[in-house]
Amino acid sequence: MAAPTSSAPTPIDLYPPEGWGAPKHRRGHAGADFKESIGLPADTEIFSADNHISVAEDIFYERFPDDLKGQAPRIWYEDGAYMVGMGGKTWVGGDFGKVLMQYDDLAGATSNNIPARIRELAEDGVDKELVFPNAVLALFHYPDKALRERVFRIYNEHIASLQEQADGHFYGVGLINWWDPKGTRRTLEELKALGIKTFLLPLNPGKDDEGKVYDYGSAAMDPVWDEIEAAGLPVTHHIGETPPKTPCEKNSTVVGMMINVDSFREQFAKYLFSGILDRHPGLRIGWFEGGIAWVPTALQDAEHLLASYRHMFNHEPQHDIRYYWDHHMSASFMVDPLGLALLDQIGVENVFWSSDYPHNESTFGYSEKSLATVVRAVGPEAAVKIVSTNIKNFLGV
Repeated sequence: MAAPTSSAPTPIDLYPPEGWGAPKHRRGHAGADFKESIGLPADTEIFSADNHISVAEDIFYERFPDDLKGQAPRIWYEDGAYMVGMGGKTWVGGDFGKVLMQYDDLAGATSNNIPARIRELAEDGVDKELVFPNAVLALFHYPDKALRERVFRIYNEHIASLQEQADGHFYGVGLINWWDPKGTRRTLEELKALGIKTFLLPLNPGKDDEGKVYDYGSAAMDPVWDEIEAAGLPVTHHIGETPPKTPCEKNSTVVGMMINVDSFREQFAKYLFSGILDRHPGLRIGWFEGGIAWVPTALQDAEHLLASYRHMFNHEPQHDIRYYWDHHMSASFMVDPLGLALLDQIGVENVFWSSDYPHNESTFGYSEKSLATVVRAVGPEAAVKIVSTNIKNFLGV
């Protein structure tokens, strides 16, 4: 790894004097000249690499055939949020549901008001966005796999229609079949035909029909990776699938979030050490909403463990650890002064800025402060890459 330069800002240097503005005023207030005021070229397209949307329409029930409607997930509005579930029981309850749904009351947070969404983001200084699911993530483990693929197809078609409505402001993240290579090919072909540029692969892929946990690094999964590589679409992983392992009586929401933002290591290690990237060198991987400060420690630990346990390996990595990160991976952040201070060790080309609109931990309402921090950390030229160019290159747009 390259050593940080002596002139690199420290994390403390990168915090604004007044802090990050929480509790947030949930309204953007970036002025017409805010880009120039923070040191960015006026024509920079600010592209949030990680935003979210709640589906407001009952799309699955509406689009399932009549003989299957009883098995369709339902979407309904209750207690200020859009729920997903069946039989009147939500699949995203508890603290996790509260985190996901807290700002459904923002006009643009839901799929039924794209013009308001574009307006709210513009007021916050954001021109374009990559948009991940909200409660629909619960569908990852819908038990009937044949119907699960139908559910994914409906979601993908819906998100593609929103993408078309937004006319270049909105890029949706699709869902694919990861449990059957033929289904992987089928769903990836459908995504590409719909104009969707990437897809979300679960960190916890679940179990096969015999109850065996899927192992992304196994030889059995290689045909799935073959299809993903051939399709040429980048893979995204996102935090949010790892609940606390034990109960927490006090402040359980924030305890759960602390676990969520540190959920990438297992799959990161499989890409490096299981040979996934050696066997599929065309893969590109994005890690979203976990920040970037984790990257140097993960690389450092991987290098140390490679040296310590190499004599026990049954797969020999074809490259050094750093190669896999530099050539295959990127990560997004919202507020990460420590990560920005370590950017020489992470790589300017390998990071994306994001707002995370409309979530509670998002920068929505003070995005100009977060963007100014990026400019102060790396300068205008590199900042343009981080807040715009890198994610465009990742998506191929």
